[in-house]
Amino acid sequence: MVPTHFTVDDERTVLVHLARPNPVWRLIEAQPRVVLTVVDDDAYVPTTWRAAPSGPARDGVPTSYYAAVQLRCQAEIVDDPEDKAELLRRQLRLLQPEQEHAPVSVDNPPYARLLPGIRGLRLHVVDVLAKFKFDDHKPRSTGSPSPTDCSSVTRAATAAPDLSSCVDSRREPG
Repeated sequence: MVPTHFTVDDERTVLVHLARPNPVWRLIEAQPRVVLTVVDDDAYVPTTWRAAPSGPARDGVPTSYYAAVQLRCQAEIVDDPEDKAELLRRQLRLLQPEQEHAPVSVDNPPYARLLPGIRGLRLHVVDVLAKFKFDDHKPRSTGSPSPTDCSSVTRAATAAPDLSSCVDSRREPG
């Protein structure tokens, strides 16, 4: 397990880079089938939001709303310096869009010195399992907020389409 940032490159490819000394490289080289798990936009839903209209708010049942996705991928290791630079440029465009960083170049500082210290990964998605829970079908009259009342839930629901074409009929029930 390696917590890391990643970038969705297209509907079936995820980009990652990790430090060259990371022990996970030995495992990926031996078995390039990997799993990327993402849990995001989780929110605790308090008892008062889920109370029955006829009872006290404190008697409601709490729950959680969340988005969880597991991408099963075929890993392609990226070691070519220019390919690593391009992978890093793509990640920085998304993760640091204000571009307050040096140009990523294999020939100029600081990346000429830093790029040899990382390896890149293109994760080619072969299967997706997803579980989303943003509402449990309680009518608005029960006092529970609609998902549009919860900004983190709304962000998760609108961010999900990045890999939507990969999600198949094996989506787990909410």
